[in-house]
Amino acid sequence: MSGVTTRRMKYQLMNTVSQQRKTKSVTQEELADKVNVSRQTIIAIEKGNYTPSVLLALKISHYFRTQVEDIFTLQYEK
Repeated sequence: MSGVTTRRMKYQLMNTVSQQRKTKSVTQEELADKVNVSRQTIIAIEKGNYTPSVLLALKISHYFRTQVEDIFTLQYEK
């Protein structure tokens, strides 16, 4: 290595699933059915207790007809 020191950055995945649902008047159950997961999975995603797979994140963004980056973002901590 050339002497470059790197630090591991901590980050948290933020999402707007709850806001998207409420804007479209969609229940957790309806969203769960459309993306083939349990309602508990949607609850855990909304609370930030579960990080969805790339496939699930894409399914959710497709359902809401938006870019995945509009729903899921990384918040970096110093």
